[in-house]
Amino acid sequence: VLHQRDNDKLIKTLFKLRDLGNSIIVVEHDEDTMRSADHIIDIGPGAGSFGGQVVAQGTIDDIIKEPESVTGQYLSGKKFIPVPMNRRKIDDKKLLKIKGAYINNLKHIDVDIPIGLFTVVTGVSGSGKSSLINSTLVPYLNHELNGSRKTRVKCERITGYSNLDKIICIDQSPIDS
Repeated sequence: VLHQRDNDKLIKTLFKLRDLGNSIIVVEHDEDTMRSADHIIDIGPGAGSFGGQVVAQGTIDDIIKEPESVTGQYLSGKKFIPVPMNRRKIDDKKLLKIKGAYINNLKHIDVDIPIGLFTVVTGVSGSGKSSLINSTLVPYLNHELNGSRKTRVKCERITGYSNLDKIICIDQSPIDS
């Protein structure tokens, strides 16, 4: 998922490519991208074996008007995901602490990541999100928890992982069957 500023730049770039006479096809769930599209093809009605059919196609208004389109129901506001009224509290005794991370754009930063909560690392493109997680935290935890080959990570230390029993890294790599 791109930062909103980067997403706006991407959409503008796609418009420029289209205006030069190119056909642009994007697979996306981002609302701004869908609202910017000249034509949308909504496939469903569900996921996996419950999908595979064209539910609606046309403009954003066409998708919103189609009662069978789950996408249209969310775009119209008929369906939504409510924000929880109460959030889980951070347990100061359960923090994954990264101290002095200094790889790529990271400049000896310290980060505390609460354990047992849904945590998002965000920032503009090139700010160091992937460096912090994929190049620092994941290799360290893979070694400590999963017994993988030791990889030199560029940080002073990482503590608090005794509260974890394993790490599972899900990224954008294709799933091999």
